[in-house]
Amino acid sequence: MQHKSVGPSPVFLLREGRASLKSLDASSSQNFAETLPTEVSVRIFGELDAESLCRASRTCKLWHSIIDQSEHLWRQQCLLVRAICQREVDSDRSGGLSWKVTLVRNYTRSQVKTDWLTGRYSRVSSADELLSRKMVPLDPETWGEILQAELDR
Repeated sequence: MQHKSVGPSPVFLLREGRASLKSLDASSSQNFAETLPTEVSVRIFGELDAESLCRASRTCKLWHSIIDQSEHLWRQQCLLVRAICQREVDSDRSGGLSWKVTLVRNYTRSQVKTDWLTGRYSRVSSADELLSRKMVPLDPETWGEILQAELDR
C-alpha cells in the first residue's frame, strides 16, 4: 500500500519563541536564515568546511552578514588549520589578526604542508610535476619538518 501525498507537507517552525505549523510548497520557499534565529543559522554554517563556508558567505547578503560577523565560525575553522600550521596561526593571532584573516592567510599553507608531510610529493622526479600544484612559501622550520618526514618514510 502506497501513501499518497494530499498536498504540501507541513513543517514545524520555531520562530521568535513561538511555534507554528507551516506548509512547504514552491511558493513559500524561504531562505532558512530568514526564518531561523541567527544562532541556529550559525550552528548550521558551523557544519561546513572552510571552503564551503567561504562559498556560502558569497551566496547572499544575509548569509554573508551572518558568517562574516561570527568569530565562532572562523575560530572553529582556524583551529583545524592550527593543527597543521601552529607556528603561523599563533604568530598571526598574537599579532592581533582576527580569526577570519588568520584562516585566510594560513588555509592554503596548511593544505600544501599536509600534502608534503603525508608524502604526496615523495616521488616527484622533476619540478615540472609541481607546476600544476598550488604552492605557497614555507618557512625553514616547515621544510625541516618535511625533510624529517621524508627521512622517516
